Amino acid sequence: MTLDTFFQKFDQFADVPNAVPKMRELVLQLAVQGRLVEPAEDDEPVEQFLQRIWTDRTGNRFDVSDADTLRPFDLPPHWHWVALAQVAEFSIGRTPPRGDSRYWYPGDYSWVSIADMKHYRTITETKEKVSSLAAQEVFRQGFVEPGSILMSFKLTIGKVARAGIRCFHNEAIISLKPTQPELADYLFRFLPIFAALQTSNNAIKGSTLNRGLLTLLPVALPPPAEQKRIVAKVDELMALCDRLEAQQQEREARHAALATASLACFADAPTPANLDFLFHKSYDIAPADLRKTILTLAVQGKLVPQDPNDEPAEEFLALMTKRRGTTRHGTSNGDEAAKVSTKPLELPDCWAWAQFPDLGEFGRGKSRHRPRNDRSLFVGGKHRLVQTGDVARANGTIQTYTSLYNDVGLAQSRMWPAGTLCITIAANIADSGILGFDACFPDSVVGFIPSYPIPSARYFEYFMRTAKEHLEQFAPSTAQKNINLGILEQVWIPIPPLAEQRRIVAKVDQLMALVDQLEAQLATSRATTEKLMDALVAELTAQE
Repeated sequence: MTLDTFFQKFDQFADVPNAVPKMRELVLQLAVQGRLVEPAEDDEPVEQFLQRIWTDRTGNRFDVSDADTLRPFDLPPHWHWVALAQVAEFSIGRTPPRGDSRYWYPGDYSWVSIADMKHYRTITETKEKVSSLAAQEVFRQGFVEPGSILMSFKLTIGKVARAGIRCFHNEAIISLKPTQPELADYLFRFLPIFAALQTSNNAIKGSTLNRGLLTLLPVALPPPAEQKRIVAKVDELMALCDRLEAQQQEREARHAALATASLACFADAPTPANLDFLFHKSYDIAPADLRKTILTLAVQGKLVPQDPNDEPAEEFLALMTKRRGTTRHGTSNGDEAAKVSTKPLELPDCWAWAQFPDLGEFGRGKSRHRPRNDRSLFVGGKHRLVQTGDVARANGTIQTYTSLYNDVGLAQSRMWPAGTLCITIAANIADSGILGFDACFPDSVVGFIPSYPIPSARYFEYFMRTAKEHLEQFAPSTAQKNINLGILEQVWIPIPPLAEQRRIVAKVDQLMALVDQLEAQLATSRATTEKLMDALVAELTAQE
């Protein structure tokens, strides 16, 4: 396959993650391998070009072209591997002492940091400036002149930009301006590739090059006329990549609009016939959006039809209250000031509002101990201890545990039965899951066991997924975010009739299974396409 054919088949790879950046990288790789343009017999030989460079320079001429480090891969016979210091002089910047305001105020001259550099762009302004005193004492008037190339070599290695203004720069950046102007465009385009070769050929620690490695930075050098043709061809192909990226973004925007409209259509009329709006072959709706829509419709009473023959929720809630001999926390209307849950909505007929304490046992865990505090509670342990991380990973059902308590540890805690709804109130706030086994948990987790005749906690777990985002707003802005039990006790939950609860859970489970299948199909399709693209890239870049 040729590069032109590869570009023509872009639609086949459009869904690959970072498809366009991979194409840009491919273009650059082919360019520095000498496989992007054809040589010309009348081109000035590269050896003659190098002789001109060395004649024009006053010093620093040395020959390291035969060093193994300068041969990352084979080049065309009319090219030459050279070290960066053989074809351009560079300087490393500085940062004036931050504690001395005289070097920063007044800000007379622009001072470039990596944050000011946009890859392959021109710098016209900087966030910070240095004073004339800094220019004199720190930089010794060593200005970077407009047109110079800047490249980062610490932390972010290989980001390049041109200086559009007279400036200085910090010690994470080098600036260079080749003695032969025709070399500038070529280096500007390909320094990132050569920097990547240097980092891959050496054991780079801390994502930082040093002066020695920069001096020996391998540069694959073609004849000057071929350099110009390569740069022109790369610019042409990069412009094509820009157009493809714009087309991709436009297509994604259209698909996003279609997906949003489809979700809205299904939300307005969530009938089996309208499921095609969600699972349509013409566009992909993100599985996360599908799940969120399904759960929201479920707790709003819009996912399954109501049956007027169902026992109203108020009736079984009243019987539960009478059986406990307590007073309901609220009524179907509710106290507006006390509602912490998502915005109350108009409920379907036969539904009612209730709070967790109205519906069953509701309380925090009691296991305050951790393995690092008292190992004696865990030696020979056999009782599962579930913590917030296990709840966060649940995806519906909690299937992992962090530690095992022994009988001594369990005596200071309590065991909650399988089927308990767990809700986190610290770290990952309002994550939820149903225990898949008997377990105990610490006071950072709240447990809920619904009372008879509520069939299970599954409906309430679905509700918690829709309430998580709202509940996170009640966490204080501290390093360890948390909410208290009182917040959860005030949450108002839309309660459907018992029969409808069962129908909702069954329908949600059915639709979630479809979403899981869709997600698996999308992942398989993208993985296959990505492998195909990687194989084609490998074929195109393979050394002949």
